[in-house]
Amino acid sequence: MPRPAWGRFMTRQLFVMVVSAIVLALSAPTPASAQISDEALGQKAISVVRAYSQLGIFDDVTVSVADRAILLSGEVTTGLKREELGARIAKIDGARSVTNNIQVLPTSTTDANLRVRLAQAIYTHPAFWGYAAMACPPIHIIVANGYVRLTGVVNNEVERTLAYALAQISGVQSVKNELRVDLR
Repeated sequence: MPRPAWGRFMTRQLFVMVVSAIVLALSAPTPASAQISDEALGQKAISVVRAYSQLGIFDDVTVSVADRAILLSGEVTTGLKREELGARIAKIDGARSVTNNIQVLPTSTTDANLRVRLAQAIYTHPAFWGYAAMACPPIHIIVANGYVRLTGVVNNEVERTLAYALAQISGVQSVKNELRVDLR
């Protein structure tokens, strides 16, 4: 039985309306995704650095972000760590650029021995046993050509001063105490 003329007209109109709606929806500009804030980008970068399992107490890496440009700085014991961290940070969505200013500490048997002796002097002291048991101990020992820098975080000024005193071992040229006190 043939369809009435008005039925074919309505079917055609419905088809045209559906196609027009689809074309209009596809051609409408999509809203740009919101840019990530520097703070959120910094937190992502810090998470990537913390998740990098090759970093230890003899490395110190800091992250700063300005206008979605990430700056990595600090020192690591091998060039591979520097390159891998830079590559991992570069993969973060929302970063405009990444500048890798991480320095590679000089390779030296003397410095390597000093690092071990300093770690033993600090982390075997009863005041720091709790830190030594942590997966990522908070006191970092940076040694370059016999010069020592203590970085990281301790709970109070007494621990800060004690770590500095314990780092005064034979073979050390000087110790710079950059430990911060976290009063949480």
